[in-house]
Amino acid sequence: MTAEAAVAEAVARAHRGHWGAVLAATVRLTRDLDTAEECVQDAYAQALRSWPDHGIPDRPEAWLKTVAGNRARDLLRRESVWRRALPLLVEDEVALDPQDAAGPSALAHDMLRLVFTCCHPALSRDARVALTLRLVCGLSTTEVARAFLVSESTMAARITRAKKKIAAARIPYRVPDAADLPERLSAVCEVVHLVFTTGENAPVGTALIRDDLVACAVDLARTLHRLLPRAVEPAGLLALSLLVDARRAARVGDDGRLVLLADQDRSRWDQRIIAEGIELLTMALRGGPPTRYAVQAAIAAVHAEAPAFEATDWMEIVSLYDVLLRLWPSPVVELNRAVAVGMRDGAQAGLDALAPLAAEPALATYRYLAATRADFLRRLRRWPEAVTAYEEALLLSDNHAERGFLEARLAEARVHASAR
Repeated sequence: MTAEAAVAEAVARAHRGHWGAVLAATVRLTRDLDTAEECVQDAYAQALRSWPDHGIPDRPEAWLKTVAGNRARDLLRRESVWRRALPLLVEDEVALDPQDAAGPSALAHDMLRLVFTCCHPALSRDARVALTLRLVCGLSTTEVARAFLVSESTMAARITRAKKKIAAARIPYRVPDAADLPERLSAVCEVVHLVFTTGENAPVGTALIRDDLVACAVDLARTLHRLLPRAVEPAGLLALSLLVDARRAARVGDDGRLVLLADQDRSRWDQRIIAEGIELLTMALRGGPPTRYAVQAAIAAVHAEAPAFEATDWMEIVSLYDVLLRLWPSPVVELNRAVAVGMRDGAQAGLDALAPLAAEPALATYRYLAATRADFLRRLRRWPEAVTAYEEALLLSDNHAERGFLEARLAEARVHASAR
């Protein structure tokens, strides 16, 4: 690998791993999101110019924070931004739950301040999630748009409006007071969940899983649970994240391709994480009415506790999806339920359950709808139709690991279709 390539890889790794932390630290200085984002972008650009000559620093995050901070101070002095921006984002620490004497790490709490700022009630729910993905996790506007199943231009406008709203409303840069925390929690949990699901199934890139996003989401979920140890929503969210993430090592083969649940080596599932997730799930279910995260965690627990794929209790999973649909009506939940119906009652039943979703606008560009339909058609040996469905799924997927899997299935379907 050339020196330039090594630097480019190091900068990309620093972007994936440290963007949110660098931005959160810079907002402390600027009290303005746009100015902070500009300074952080400049810091990464300077890394590309400086590191080839001076070497990759031992602590890239600290280097980037210093450079972004210096850039912010220069802007504040030169443009007198300080006097204009100071009232917009007010940093104000609050005490943590007394049961958590040590408190979360400084980084986690700094990140939470940024998340709660992005999730202020003055913003629409979609804007809260989109802004957090963009600012906290450093996703591109394209990636955020794909996570929301909307166009890139629509998402860009949404993010811009959200930033302007924060400035106009003078939204404070802090974790809410204890009295206000519970009502603000649902929006933050939604953000963390979407960060997790985006990391677990990356919409673009060479890897199926973005470890940085998964780690960020799990850390944020843990911090939320520490802040509110008796609240059922963070407990269910953390349980769900752990039970799904426990399968990470088995989800990708040695060749980098996706491995379906039915084909995964369950000995590679992390039993320690599964046990922690089930304990949290029990706590969440005993603590009050079930939340959507607890029900999703219960579904993941059924998979985790099955000794083999063939032993999966699909009857229980379909029943849990019925509960989930009442708590959280969603086309994606209906799609997942259709998969479970297909496993319980056969591929034709699954295909029939999918049929109403074909006209659902939110799923028009959702790659998993076409891929699921293709799999049912494959199992029914309806090869020409399976070819068409796999081709559609490929058109909608920009993840290399997923594409490799779909291309192999498409090739198989074409062979059978031509033989007929």
